[in-house]
Amino acid sequence: MGKVIMVANDLHDQNMLVSLAVDRGPVRTRTYPHTAGGRNGMIRTVQRLAREEGAERIVHVYEASGLGFGLHDQLVDAGWESHVLAPSKISRSPKQQKDKTDEKDARDLLAVLRGHILGGNELPGIWIPDLEARDDRELVRRRLDLQDAATQARNQISSLLKRHRFVKPEAAGGNWTKGHREWLRGLVEDKEQLAWGAQTVLDSLLRQLEALEGEVQRMDEAVKQLAKVPRYAAPVAELTKEKGVGTLTAMTYLTEMGQMARFRNRRQIGAYLGLVPSCWESGEQQDRKGHITHQGPWRVRKVLCQAAWTALRLDPETQARGARMARKGKPRKKVMVAVMRKLAIRMWRTAGQAQRQAGCLATGTGP
Repeated sequence: MGKVIMVANDLHDQNMLVSLAVDRGPVRTRTYPHTAGGRNGMIRTVQRLAREEGAERIVHVYEASGLGFGLHDQLVDAGWESHVLAPSKISRSPKQQKDKTDEKDARDLLAVLRGHILGGNELPGIWIPDLEARDDRELVRRRLDLQDAATQARNQISSLLKRHRFVKPEAAGGNWTKGHREWLRGLVEDKEQLAWGAQTVLDSLLRQLEALEGEVQRMDEAVKQLAKVPRYAAPVAELTKEKGVGTLTAMTYLTEMGQMARFRNRRQIGAYLGLVPSCWESGEQQDRKGHITHQGPWRVRKVLCQAAWTALRLDPETQARGARMARKGKPRKKVMVAVMRKLAIRMWRTAGQAQRQAGCLATGTGP
């Protein structure tokens, strides 16, 4: 086997610290600015080293973050093997967690890569969606973020009223109905009920809420439009037949999960979504189960939770299953997790079959 240059990158907004080694050789460390010039300089330096050493492969890793996959794309175009690693799957001792520097992080990543190249250890890489799938994610995630912001604005309004001991009258109707909003607007216009500061804040929050709700409606239309394109039309049509699953839930599931074919069985679905219990075994203490792991895409868990609540209200089969678990003494949270996991598995099977039949598999790389 020819020589391999292994490169580990601790990536940040302004800079990137690179640790590299040739096979079992010494580790070299260097810092580059995280700019177009800095990335190009790193590529030239490593490629020059590859020519000097006669290396046949350049393998690069960095941890997934909010910086996206731009560096990965650039390195693949340069002919490198690039992997993006899942931080949650990289083992770190308590000492490593408390004694953390950029150089140590880069060396730890290099050790993981060396274990993979030289020892055959599994590399904790993530699935990397293609450019089209990433763009679709941006749209759906923005819609979810806007809803969270609108919910936060409503909570701030409720907290403001509680601090000033205002209780919504029964005549105003349900929360956030037309009558409720008219009552809130009346508090702003009536100069005697609220002090000037609280009145000004309430007026600001109401305007913010109205603007956010308008953006939510616009993004809803954009998500519906995206759901009609060929790569999503068939899977969305099948998924929305599930009780509690609407277009937004279906699109969140599809854009975050990507290729359904990359999952081999239902256990992998539960583990990927963090809907399985954590496990701890030591000595005589066997098979101790803890809380669910909460790993994987939290946005999928969020929409699954909302869909599960709806299914428990509307779907007789789901209601019966929940009732059976409750009779066995299962807490409500465990019932909810079980319903979410069951729904996620059904959606995986449904979406996978629709993708295969329509020939519209999302593309990407990695596990």
